[in-house]
Amino acid sequence: MGASAVHVCAADDPRWLSFVAAQPDATLFHHPAWSRVLRQTYGYRTVVLAQSGPDDTIAAGTPAVELAGLFGRRVVALPFTDYLPPLAESSAALEALGRNLVEWRKASGARRLMVHGALPPAAGIHQEVRGVRHLLSLGGGHLQAGPVARAIRKAQREGVETEVTTSPDDLMTFYRLHLLTRRRLGVPVQPRRFLENIWRECLAAGLGFVVIARWRSQAIATGLFLGWNGTLIYKFGASDPEHWHRRPNNLVFWTAIQTGIDQGYRWLDLGRSESDNHGLREFKRRWGALEVPLIYSHVSDDPPSRMTAMTPAALTHLIQKSPPIVCRAIGELLYRRAAYQ
Repeated sequence: MGASAVHVCAADDPRWLSFVAAQPDATLFHHPAWSRVLRQTYGYRTVVLAQSGPDDTIAAGTPAVELAGLFGRRVVALPFTDYLPPLAESSAALEALGRNLVEWRKASGARRLMVHGALPPAAGIHQEVRGVRHLLSLGGGHLQAGPVARAIRKAQREGVETEVTTSPDDLMTFYRLHLLTRRRLGVPVQPRRFLENIWRECLAAGLGFVVIARWRSQAIATGLFLGWNGTLIYKFGASDPEHWHRRPNNLVFWTAIQTGIDQGYRWLDLGRSESDNHGLREFKRRWGALEVPLIYSHVSDDPPSRMTAMTPAALTHLIQKSPPIVCRAIGELLYRRAAYQ
């Protein structure tokens, strides 16, 4: 393998895990466990696009999946992942990775390579702002006063209690609230096996946890958090709107923050928000999170066309008015398409 070339290796190649474990910006989404979740759920071929280093090591790279469709072969790093920055042991290695990904894309015949992070500017690399993300330092000194602290105290006064779990026995509790929330929002529901694979490959391996808020033994809110290498990631949240006045979502986040601190995490990534979703952005900022632009990179001949919404208004209405089994069926049909987003 020449040092000037990008090569394809398996997502569970020991050299890749050794490399990412030494990178401070690596997250659970770089870990082979997440690639296994995607492969087992959707049947994708998961790989690593790696920049060679000395002595057959890896100096830079990104995990990716290969997709075949009506519009040609595409590569995404990675679908169902809000933020996946390409990793490199130095700025020079990152610049070389960008240049060589351009050449690799052409040589491999892929129509487009989409990276959920920023590659260095170069010919053949087009950047696009895809919303914002929020990062919260877990360095202590949180929530002495303010609306979030008041909401947490209200939840506690209402008798809401939280539990941190990784037990498979709690998967259906999570999925019930998840289905309720996705249906209310009018967005497709991920296949249940997606969550089953997350439970098996991530939670069972100590790569995250679930927080469940209960009122009088009834589960009313929940959050799924994935973690590794110092960064905890908020992946999914769900709640019963009949109990919003008890502020269970605030207590779920507060419990996750305290658990993350106890487990040695340095950062909580609150995930992607659309730029026009001002309510969600304000909720995240109230926790003290830093808002930063979310930049994606397209390696292609032409700049990306404007993305259309995955869930048009008519489909949103259909999901909201349909029974749960129909919502799940729609998700089965559509989420492979979501990999192109």
